[in-house]
Amino acid sequence: MSGHSKFANIKHKKEKNDAAKGKMFTIIGKEIAVAVKEGGADPDNNSKLRDVIAKAKANNMPNDTIERGIKKAAGNVNAVNYESVTYEGYGPNGTAIIVDALTDNKNRTAANVRNAFTKGGGNVGTQGCVSFMFDKKGQIIIDKEECDMEADELMMIALDAGAEDFSDEEECYEVLTQPEEFSAVREALEAAGVKMTEAEVTMIPQNYVTLTDEESIKKMNRIIDLLDEDDDVQEVFHNWDE
Repeated sequence: MSGHSKFANIKHKKEKNDAAKGKMFTIIGKEIAVAVKEGGADPDNNSKLRDVIAKAKANNMPNDTIERGIKKAAGNVNAVNYESVTYEGYGPNGTAIIVDALTDNKNRTAANVRNAFTKGGGNVGTQGCVSFMFDKKGQIIIDKEECDMEADELMMIALDAGAEDFSDEEECYEVLTQPEEFSAVREALEAAGVKMTEAEVTMIPQNYVTLTDEESIKKMNRIIDLLDEDDDVQEVFHNWDE
């Protein structure tokens, strides 16, 4: 992992999201609805909801929007039932892509995801065909410009709370955890007043693929853009070194 510009990718991702903030808020809104349905509307008793709220705050979602989403999910017994589905496949030059979606119509979502891959010269594979190339980790990114704490102090807070790795990168600090330790580490950093640029359980590639020719880059961007535009798609993970 070391040496790869995680923060550049995060910033690129966030700039994209800022241009389509409504889409990001819709994504988080769905996650709030699912978390409330599974564990109730009280964040104190629902760690999944606490994690979604942290993700919402990292994406600058206003508190009243978060609270409205929780109340709406808690009060709407006829709310849409979202089902979690994951697709795996290949982009240009064997790049690995994982797509997480929340949907009320699996047939529609599967067709849209397949269409996105096809239009970018890729193909959807079987379950497990690329996920072995990724590690599921809790990942917390902290912008150095927004952090007054010394690196050693920050590292000790994270490690004491159960983090497995701490990286001091050029522009940011990165904290990695096992998925089951993520909430405890995030909450310890939050309690210490640390502002997080990104805080979520994610899929981190074990190795990255570089695309060199223009056509492959164009196709890969086509796949990602089409998936980003799909309202059912929550997250897209890939091992392309942008």
